[in-house]
Amino acid sequence: MTWPMLFGVLSLMTFQLTDSAFVGQLGRDPLAALGFTVPMQQLVSGMYVGLGIATTAIISRTLGEGDNLRAQRLGGLVVAIGATLAMILCLSVWLLQSLILDLLGAEDALRPAIREYWIPWLLSAWTGAMVYFSYSVCRANGDTRLPGYLMIVTSLLNIALDPLYIFVFGWGLPGAAWATITAFGLGAVIVYPTLLKRQWLRFDLLQLQLAQAIRQLGSIMAPAMISQLMPPVSAMLATALVAGFGSAAVAAWGLGTRLEFFSIVVVLALTMSMPPMIGRLLGAGEIGKIRKLVRLAVRFIVIWQLAIGLIWLAASGAVSALFSPDAGVQDILVSYLLRVPLSYSGLGVCILMVSVNNALGLPMRALLISTLRLFACYLPLLWIGGQWSGLSGLMSGALVGNLLAGVMAYSLYRQGMARLREQA
Repeated sequence: MTWPMLFGVLSLMTFQLTDSAFVGQLGRDPLAALGFTVPMQQLVSGMYVGLGIATTAIISRTLGEGDNLRAQRLGGLVVAIGATLAMILCLSVWLLQSLILDLLGAEDALRPAIREYWIPWLLSAWTGAMVYFSYSVCRANGDTRLPGYLMIVTSLLNIALDPLYIFVFGWGLPGAAWATITAFGLGAVIVYPTLLKRQWLRFDLLQLQLAQAIRQLGSIMAPAMISQLMPPVSAMLATALVAGFGSAAVAAWGLGTRLEFFSIVVVLALTMSMPPMIGRLLGAGEIGKIRKLVRLAVRFIVIWQLAIGLIWLAASGAVSALFSPDAGVQDILVSYLLRVPLSYSGLGVCILMVSVNNALGLPMRALLISTLRLFACYLPLLWIGGQWSGLSGLMSGALVGNLLAGVMAYSLYRQGMARLREQA
């Protein structure tokens, strides 16, 4: 179940990087306008990822209990609620754009380009949310192949359409958004009829106990949304700490962070494939099998991510020379690659434990793990390391913080599992 998600996530990352590369050819102002969109994109994606987490947890558990009809209606409810919430959020961003741009510090000269881009971008954000909800329903029903393959197809289509829309048609920056709308729209045209054909969606929602179902979704969705919004805040604070050591440090840290995203892609795929398995086992009361499944995944992550860290360590010199011609940036990036990747096993375990606790119906425990990872382990140790031994100490602090977060997360998971066993 993990392999399709792995290639799907990799393809999404690739098309996002490609988007930035094409827009960068238009000049500094369009790229800056795209940059001001990133915080808003994180806000919208935080909403639909939070609802997607709740979808997978609740529908898979309902299927494990053997209530297929309720699971189908829950799928329809998720699509209806998601479409409404995404539309309200996108309209709010558009109506409040002047206030938002003031808060983000956007220059007046950039605002016409941003406004021109935000109309198609918000439409692409809504389309992307709708496709994501359909993928969540697929995963909840145990199918990761369809969403994984569609992620690859839509990403490749987006990459192919970018130069056509941006340069050939002369649409400029808005062309990047229209390429995304076309690609995601095609994905929606394929996936929604498939869901209806497989009888994974029903829209006779009045037959569902609506108030109870909405409360059930909200109880997982709200903490999951907050959890999704924490990493961007943490990244901003970490960058502010690094910025005290100069622009070369910020450049190297940014490169290291991008390499980190690709280093943990297997973990991200596991966070999509495991929750439906856990949800079904939970619905069937198979607590022992859940423990075995999670233990197996944790062992795999520790070994896999340690191997990735050792590869980065061995290749640190060549990688730093490949990514930057600046000697100062190279030296700092080598220092980063000698330390931080060795902690990706702890980071991977922590990320997985957030997903597992959401699937177990323990969203507040998942939120606690996210909060402690960033604001009790990672950021404090960054600051302490920086105060103690400069930039190298800061990176050592990141190493220790990630490892400590992994141990903390697994301990909190085991406590939550012990309580579930007692209740059972």
